[in-house]
Amino acid sequence: MRLRNGLVLLLSGILILAVSLGIACSKGNSAAMTPPDVEMKPRTDTINGDVRVDNYYWLREKENPEVVAYLEAENTYAEGMMSHAQKLQDDLYNEILGRIKETDMGVPYKKDDYYYYSRTEEGKNYPIYCRKKGSLEGEEEIYFDQNVVAEPYSYCGLGTLEISPDHNLLAYSIDTSGAEKYNLYVKDLKTGDLLEDVIGGVSGVEWANDNKTIFYTVRNEVDNRPFKLFRHKLGTKQSADKLIFHEPDEMFWMGLGKTKSKKFLILNLGSHSTTENWILDADKPDGEFKLVAPRVDGVEYYLDHHGDKFYITTNENAQNFKLMTAPISKPSKDNWKEYIGHREDVTLEGIDVFKNYLVMFEREEGLVKIAVINLQTNDKHYVQFPEPVYSVEPSTNVDFNTNLLRYSYTSLVTPSSIYDYNMDTREATLLKQREVLGDFNPDDYQSERVFATGYDGAQIPMSIVYRKDMFKKDGSNPCYLYVYGAYGHSMDPYFSSLRLSLLNRGFVFVLGHVRGSSVMGRKWYDDGKLMNKMNTFKDVISCAEALIADKYTSKDKLVLSGGSAGGTTVGAAMNMRPDLFRVVVASVPFVDVINTLLDPSIPLTVIEWDELGNPQEKEFYDYIMQYSPYDNVKAQKYPAILIQTSFNDPRVAYWEPAKWTAKLRDLKTDNNVLLLKTNMGAGHGGASGRYEAIKEFAFEYAFILDQLGIKE
Repeated sequence: MRLRNGLVLLLSGILILAVSLGIACSKGNSAAMTPPDVEMKPRTDTINGDVRVDNYYWLREKENPEVVAYLEAENTYAEGMMSHAQKLQDDLYNEILGRIKETDMGVPYKKDDYYYYSRTEEGKNYPIYCRKKGSLEGEEEIYFDQNVVAEPYSYCGLGTLEISPDHNLLAYSIDTSGAEKYNLYVKDLKTGDLLEDVIGGVSGVEWANDNKTIFYTVRNEVDNRPFKLFRHKLGTKQSADKLIFHEPDEMFWMGLGKTKSKKFLILNLGSHSTTENWILDADKPDGEFKLVAPRVDGVEYYLDHHGDKFYITTNENAQNFKLMTAPISKPSKDNWKEYIGHREDVTLEGIDVFKNYLVMFEREEGLVKIAVINLQTNDKHYVQFPEPVYSVEPSTNVDFNTNLLRYSYTSLVTPSSIYDYNMDTREATLLKQREVLGDFNPDDYQSERVFATGYDGAQIPMSIVYRKDMFKKDGSNPCYLYVYGAYGHSMDPYFSSLRLSLLNRGFVFVLGHVRGSSVMGRKWYDDGKLMNKMNTFKDVISCAEALIADKYTSKDKLVLSGGSAGGTTVGAAMNMRPDLFRVVVASVPFVDVINTLLDPSIPLTVIEWDELGNPQEKEFYDYIMQYSPYDNVKAQKYPAILIQTSFNDPRVAYWEPAKWTAKLRDLKTDNNVLLLKTNMGAGHGGASGRYEAIKEFAFEYAFILDQLGIKE
């Protein structure tokens, strides 16, 4: 295993420490295994007059061999407890893999005179990035093979992959630990050689139009947010790079992009509720970024360029966003003019611009719709979709001059499909639908959109799918309820071939669109954040109660799952109503909410204050203490629980799920299984290679099936 400072601990040393800690590490009969026992080392804090004792605070000591030993012992225990289900894990792995077309190719997209695409090969973990010049009948050029780059590492995360404007250079960044610490390299695509330019600590990257200048952002080592913008000239050392912008406010992070017109670089500074944008002529990399409009607390705005104007989406006096225009010569707010006004029942989620068309992605009644406006005639129409419940999002649209809009379409029963939509003729052409190998037939499955009534009367949408011939609606079907509910992120109904392993065993799969997402508009998000956050967890409970009352499942067959901020949702709901769930799965869960939000040295903490509040203020402290999963563990019966985390996760530190596990073990009054599984060489997203990722899913599904008594 590899620690942050490169320290390597031998397994024998870990076992010696495990014995000294009283941790059971032996494998064998799972029924006879003893769960790891971790030492309590009480730490007392007084916040806002409230005295809190944290017995497991010491698990934050990442480089402490005792901590590593504990995590390894938990892994050994988890493997041992699941050893009797190894055949089930293997079967799940093989059937999941068996549905995937391992050797496959993505849909090429045209950029200038090249066609770019990626493809995969059987037995290889990562994509291969290719291009052809002139036409798709041309000779294939592999310009980046992640499998080759990943060979020396157990983990290889790809950050950026940016082709220079003249298509002769490639800037790419990789992370080899999962800690999101990326190094940037530049490859000469004519010779295949790497340039001497190597830049450490990179986040976002964009080329200027001179093919010699790279702008990049770097992360703050303390809080992990992109906070500085530099300009790099090829052939020079990183130490010579000029600092262009520094964002000192810990609430804000940097994003870097380029308009489709290739005319402007855009520096976006944003918090969860406020943005500010600076622009630079991409033809003048030595120029200065100019401010468009200064930040105003609670106001967001985003830019797109077309001809002599900017299109600006903003929520200023428009909760669901409106569309403005401004001249590129004077883009300050005084010159903004309304183009599409605010609508109470429609959220403007984003736009795309083409030479002759403006495309708007709108959300109405929980579904995304695509509106197309002809900029010459102002005629407006909507793209039509074949199913009543679906998910659609823009695909790769890099050509400004085309009349083709490329989008990705999917539903709970329809695999991901790429379409080109002719905005002139209003005809959609299917380019590729992800192939599902085996006996998959979409007609075997049924999807539904139903609503649960919340405690306050709110109607909470649920997207449901099941296999028709196995669904009884008498409460006998097992059910997998997945929830998130944070940051305004909406989980639209999507297809997953992984999920078939559950559906084909009689499961009902449900996405609970709880408050905290934006699925029902911006208000749905606002009603699930800050002092309204309890709505998120109560909505989960309402969804579970509705699924049971309507006979989709029963308490003894209901699985609740969520990850990251969805782990907060899962943990809080489980503490409040553990009786509703038979199994709970929490992946990289953000559960130690109070401790994390009280510590500004933890990455992303200050940024989270916009979402959840600053507990240094008593009002927020008292409110968060009502739901913080770690702080609300108590002596009661809990479901069977699988907790999954990664040792190098910079977003939700491993110690949150580790502490949560230890406290649950100490206080819970049941004999249900509790497992903590830590990937010791990965980050927030888990394993970077596709085959290892499938193994992680197979383990999770095997745990669920085993707990529900489904043996094969």
